[in-house]
Amino acid sequence: MPPSSGSHASPLLRPAYGVANYASRAIRSAAYPIRGIWYFLRHPEFYPLFVSRLLPLSIISFLVYFILFTFAFLPQFLFLLIFHGRAGAVINTTVLVLGEGLVVIQGLFEGFFVDECRATLINHGLTDLIAPQRVLFPDAANSVRMLGKPTSRAEYQPWSLVQIIELIVFLPLNLVPYVGTIAFIMITGSRLGKLSHHRWFKLRGISKKDAKRELKIRRWEYLWFGTVAMVLELVPILSFFFLLTSTAGAAMWAAKMEEQSRVRIGRPITQEDEANHDVEGPVFHDDPV
Repeated sequence: MPPSSGSHASPLLRPAYGVANYASRAIRSAAYPIRGIWYFLRHPEFYPLFVSRLLPLSIISFLVYFILFTFAFLPQFLFLLIFHGRAGAVINTTVLVLGEGLVVIQGLFEGFFVDECRATLINHGLTDLIAPQRVLFPDAANSVRMLGKPTSRAEYQPWSLVQIIELIVFLPLNLVPYVGTIAFIMITGSRLGKLSHHRWFKLRGISKKDAKRELKIRRWEYLWFGTVAMVLELVPILSFFFLLTSTAGAAMWAAKMEEQSRVRIGRPITQEDEANHDVEGPVFHDDPV
């Protein structure tokens, strides 16, 4: 169904088209973290990024969760026990501690290897997007080995004070039985989703104002991408693996939007596009200089 078909539907069918449109967009964006796993497994050139750091990062991940579950689990469990039964308190406290560990692990691990997932953009023929900000070796055996040293600051996601504040502010949601923890994951996952394209915005060289506009237009998509990515990254020990694969998924999504934007270079998103959410590509295309 074309995205704009709902605008030409009869008044009776328009709500159904709207629901179908939102569902379709949610499914597409939520699939990218999962597709990132499959993409990683099908591209052996990424394996060294994982294997060479497997032991040290596994040890670090284990220590992070060991410390948190040893010192932070019991106080939070006793507090939540006041509002929940024993089973509910155990589940909610576990999610809380895993979320706290995720923030620490993201800060520690992303500098190790996630920027190497820019090789995904090279595999999609977007070498020109990478070249201005990283030394490339065109004759290398694969896209990962093509990546030399960064010529500008490289980070997949910035350390977000807002994300930390949101974790604290929305912490009481876990006091709400059953749905509270789900809401907590979705709200904090929304921020995670928005941060997932921070590096892509940097590569394109767009301003903060334009980046905020794109984030606003695709906030529904980022909600579902971030929620699925967060659930995966909450898995103990494997957090760094899913951080890597979710990064690959974010790069796949960015590559698709970049390819679509190059079909309509210079054409801004119209009011009709925004009304129908025809926003797969960026607001506009900048030459990354």
